[in-house]
Amino acid sequence: MATLPVFSETGEEVGTYEIDTDAIVDRVSKQLLHDAVVMYQANMRMGTHYARTRSEVSGTNKKLYRQKGTGHARAGGKRSVVRRGGGVAKTIKPRDYSYRLPKKALRQATKMAIRSRIDDGELMVIDTLAFDTPKTSRMASVLKALGLEGTTTLVAVADQDPAVFKSGRNIPGVDVQPVRQLNALSVLKPNRVLVTKGALDKIKDGSFAANGAEA
Repeated sequence: MATLPVFSETGEEVGTYEIDTDAIVDRVSKQLLHDAVVMYQANMRMGTHYARTRSEVSGTNKKLYRQKGTGHARAGGKRSVVRRGGGVAKTIKPRDYSYRLPKKALRQATKMAIRSRIDDGELMVIDTLAFDTPKTSRMASVLKALGLEGTTTLVAVADQDPAVFKSGRNIPGVDVQPVRQLNALSVLKPNRVLVTKGALDKIKDGSFAANGAEA
């Protein structure tokens, strides 16, 4: 059982929140977290790398100079892989790096990532975070009051909130996501995680990982 302090937008402690981390997930597997993070990173790779082979490099195949009598080492065409500007011997071609882990494993990885943040004291709880209109300065002042200014931070809210999302998207290092879109990479990548009480309620009852862990 973990007891987390709850803060207001002004940085004042207004209460506590009790959550049973064993109810989220019974243990944290570093191997599963590693596998999930590597998968998400691999899926983000463009895979557009390309290098030309000897047959694709422009230039003639004519022998550079005669075989004997020059005093130099024998040489063939200018497109040889041993010459500057020549082709590449073991070239790489465009490829798709994406692959998938089982959905159940990804859901477990998301839960493990959240538990590890709680266990390490890197998850903060805010009472509420609701903006009538997008206001970057207000979001910045909230983060400053909570001691998160200049720190890469994931802000997890209960549901999709365009005003909160737009308020945080222009702040470097800040990522705003509804709790249902969280995954192991998004939780572990930033230095701190800020969640609303509503989002933590969904984490507590387990309903948050229905779809988000598959993103």
